[in-house]
Amino acid sequence: MVSLRFPFLFSQPKKHPNGISRTITSRSFSATTTTVACALAAGATAFAGIAATRNSKNPKQDNPFIQNALNLLFSNHLLAPWASLSLADPSPSVVETKTGAVFPSVIFESRRLLGIGLRKKIILGLKHIDVYAFGVYADVDEVRKVLSEKYGKLSVSELKESKEFKEDLMGGDIGMTVRLQIVYSKLSIRSVRSAFEESVGSRLQNFGEPNSKQLLQRFTSQFKDEYKIPRGSVIELSREQGHVLRTTIDGKEVGSIQSKLLCRSILDLYIGEDPFDKEAKEDIESKFASLLQVDH
Repeated sequence: MVSLRFPFLFSQPKKHPNGISRTITSRSFSATTTTVACALAAGATAFAGIAATRNSKNPKQDNPFIQNALNLLFSNHLLAPWASLSLADPSPSVVETKTGAVFPSVIFESRRLLGIGLRKKIILGLKHIDVYAFGVYADVDEVRKVLSEKYGKLSVSELKESKEFKEDLMGGDIGMTVRLQIVYSKLSIRSVRSAFEESVGSRLQNFGEPNSKQLLQRFTSQFKDEYKIPRGSVIELSREQGHVLRTTIDGKEVGSIQSKLLCRSILDLYIGEDPFDKEAKEDIESKFASLLQVDH
């Protein structure tokens, strides 16, 4: 087995041509929506006709079969696959089309997906490798509670240009999760540990953490050699209340560390000044800004 080492150049994912989204193309989404809408209309008409016929025979008696069928037809579960991918309706999962990684729209009951991206690397300047896909989640209520009073009157464009807003977002006591889904089949836990030593370590130093080496060692030591991370494995890095960074691998908690700067350093990898995926960062920032526009 070839062990993947990270001390190489990392590339930024190219923007998709013609404005195509990472998740669903506008053409296929429109076609699917039209087809489904027709099917729903036809189904609703048929059911309505049957119900009317049966009720006309006995208007005082409700037919449970018809009622159950209508309830199923218009249930949220049935509508979920083609629902709009908006903050108002977080029901569908989102697929990173290049890798096929699937991200649930909501995790931990209250954290919504705000954007997805790719962590890529270049080996010896020749070969491009997709290492993992990632999704950034945030607790919408906490975002609004912490930031609305200060930034609620600003427009999305103003918020995207505000360095203070970005600082408060990364430094605030707001529940957030970065979900990593491994897509490179030869990735080892040792490579993950090495990559975090470099990327997180440099940010801890830049942010002025006096005990950066000890803090970094506490964090990276959570990624023990005994853990296997084949393709499809999920690593979650969550900022909990009180600036506690909680790390899980495939749903199993492997450690928690209370450190505001460590939490900020992790988020900086994905939504900071020099992120792994610039296109994803811009999309996530727009979603954050949009969360504060509910009263506009």
